Amino acid sequence: MMLKIELERESDGRWIAEVLDLPGVLAYGRTREDAFANAQALALHVVADKMEHGELSPGPVISFEAA
Repeated sequence: MMLKIELERESDGRWIAEVLDLPGVLAYGRTREDAFANAQALALHVVADKMEHGELSPGPVISFEAA
């Protein structure tokens, strides 16, 4: 499963990262790298929760890519 993360810098200097394939999954960070890592962690939690509740079948390794 390849999850794309879109990164954007906010006007206040923070970075926001959004996982495009998981609606509502977005995270902030002080740096681009922090935002990316925070979004990855949140995405993994969401995917695990969906698998636990039978909403998603277990698949191959999850990888991330900056969009």
